[in-house]
Amino acid sequence: MIHRGVTRVFQGLVLASILALFAGQILGQPILLGFVETGSMEPTIETGHGFVAVPDVVTDDPEPGDVIVFEAEEIDGGGLTTHRVVEETERGYVTKGDANPVTDQDSGEPPVQDGQIVASAWRPTGEVVTVPHLGTAVMTVGDAVESAQSRLAVAFGLGSIRGTSGIAYLGIGLSGALYTIETVRERRSVSNESRLGGDDGTALDPRLLCGAFALLVIVAAAGAMLVPAGTQSYGVVSAEFDSEQALVIERGTTETVPYVVANDGIVPVVSYVETESDHVAIDEGPATVGPRDDAEVPLSISAPAETGHYPAYVTEYRYLHVLPLPVIDALHDVHPWSPVVVIVSLLGGLTYGVGRWLCGPRDPRSRRDAARDRRTKTRSLIRRR
Repeated sequence: MIHRGVTRVFQGLVLASILALFAGQILGQPILLGFVETGSMEPTIETGHGFVAVPDVVTDDPEPGDVIVFEAEEIDGGGLTTHRVVEETERGYVTKGDANPVTDQDSGEPPVQDGQIVASAWRPTGEVVTVPHLGTAVMTVGDAVESAQSRLAVAFGLGSIRGTSGIAYLGIGLSGALYTIETVRERRSVSNESRLGGDDGTALDPRLLCGAFALLVIVAAAGAMLVPAGTQSYGVVSAEFDSEQALVIERGTTETVPYVVANDGIVPVVSYVETESDHVAIDEGPATVGPRDDAEVPLSISAPAETGHYPAYVTEYRYLHVLPLPVIDALHDVHPWSPVVVIVSLLGGLTYGVGRWLCGPRDPRSRRDAARDRRTKTRSLIRRR
């Protein structure tokens, strides 16, 4: 019995790890675990191996020697990169892959700013804690899902099922279909049992189905808030003269550049755009954007007195507008992640509660036992008469 329990715990941890890695791929940032796809961090992190990722919101500022996950601008065309901090300068952090001969900045990547960092690799004893081959498993599953999405998009002519949001749509649709089929099958099984007195014991526990459906809703809601948001960079050039190019600004002056908040979903969103740079100012409050609509948030970008290239960063926090705006404001003031946690908890809890209400307050075995008890009592009354 103990051995079976340990096995189940181990299997649960492996499944949770794979789900966390896959969710990180969907949401565009590490969720508890990350992994590397190239050999730039060997031998510290081998290609395809995972590592424990600590979100930047709960860590201190990185120091030389720390391994960080950041949104690169130039490395491999941009995107999440896991490299080590080798130096901290006034212009930002200098980073380098352990297997690379030169730093990222010598290869053309601008110094990394705090707003670009999304997580740090856990190093409790000074060495990065790695999980062998988890990244390989996630990349294999991801390739299979992408292939399935492409085939379905071509077969049904639905471009909306491509990409990360398409995964959420497919997951919710599949879960809803399975949930409906199982509910109908289970109710027919109970009805047949009431007539025939049988019990095949094959019905799934509705609590598991409701929990799985609620989990998919949580992932979809989190994806709708986290995937379009994040940090965006602007390459500001402080020049000797004015220019028609938006980000080439005469030194010592200020220009207004619009930040576009696009909502491709069917639920209104609330967007908070905040600056991560000293020479960027945002005067307006949160923007509320309706379904299939967009809005512009004006950014006041100032060019420093000294000419040169200055990367500027702004971060967007996006929330589904399912709570009153004052409540979202209050939660955002506590911490930018607070509204996300409350909203996904609310939607997941409501989904689970509605599902349990539709299925009934008891699981199939309880209903079968109750039906059997009613039949027994009925037969006893008939015999007494």
